[in-house]
Formats: sequence, C-alpha cells, structure tokens
Amino acid sequence: MSERLQPGDTAPAFTLPDADGQQVSLADYSGRKVIVYFYPAALTPGCTKQACDFTDNLQLLADAGYEVIGVSPDKPEKLAKFREQESLKVTLVGDPSKEVLAAYGAFGEKQMYGRTVTGVIRSTIVVAEDGTVERALYNVRATGHVAKLLKDLSITGS
Repeated sequence: MSERLQPGDTAPAFTLPDADGQQVSLADYSGRKVIVYFYPAALTPGCTKQACDFTDNLQLLADAGYEVIGVSPDKPEKLAKFREQESLKVTLVGDPSKEVLAAYGAFGEKQMYGRTVTGVIRSTIVVAEDGTVERALYNVRATGHVAKLLKDLSITGS
C-alpha cells in the first residue's frame, strides 16, 4: 500500500504523456497552484462525470489561480478519445506504469462493492505554488467532488 501524502509534504515530481503524447511535468507548473486528480479509467461513467465537472469549472478555478491535471493509468490514445468524446478542457495525462499514482498514494487497496481490490484510489491533491501539498483528499466521490472542492478552497462563481 502506498503512503498517502499529507499537507506540507513535497508533491512528487512527474513527467507523463498527455492525450496528444506531449510530455507534461509538474515542474511545468512551478510557481502556480495545481489540482492533480487521480481517476481509475477514461470513458467510464464516474470518471466522465468528474472530468466534465472539472471542465465546467475550469475557468472558475483558473480565475482563482489553479491549474488542473487529471491522471489515470490510460494510454494517450484513450485519453484523446475521452477528451474528444466529452469535449474536455482539462489536461489529461496517462500513467500506465502506475508509478506516479503510487507515489501520490492514489494506487493500492480499496473497497469496491464490498470486496478489497487493488486499483486506483480516486484522489485529489492540491499542490501549492512552492510544490508542497496543500490538501490531500483520498477516496473522493466522482459526483459532487468538484463542488465540494470549490467550497473547501473558498472559490465562488461571480
């Protein structure tokens, strides 16, 4: 089981391919606040809902100084299909090796339908401008999570 991050920890560095196969690094966002969210699989109902919620609130988050990166174990081709099919504006990156998922504590044992399984733990890590973890949220729900996150971060629409 991978260790969960705590506020104040340094966010693990990563470089992963996006939906277009371009490399995206956490370092690219140095000096900016980043919401890194981890989801099990593109093109599934819960993950689609969550990605659409982030896309719908992207401008609100951007206005508050936040960038958003979605991470799943999917390959770039599947991410591209997901982005096109759902008109997503969020940066999506793939981690097929699951190394970054594990480094963020977003891969391990979880409860699913009453059974213990090993897989992606739906998680959201808010990284501060200095690269430290501001918030670490694990086992979040796909539905309503973005609204709760906006509330927790005191971000309100105009």
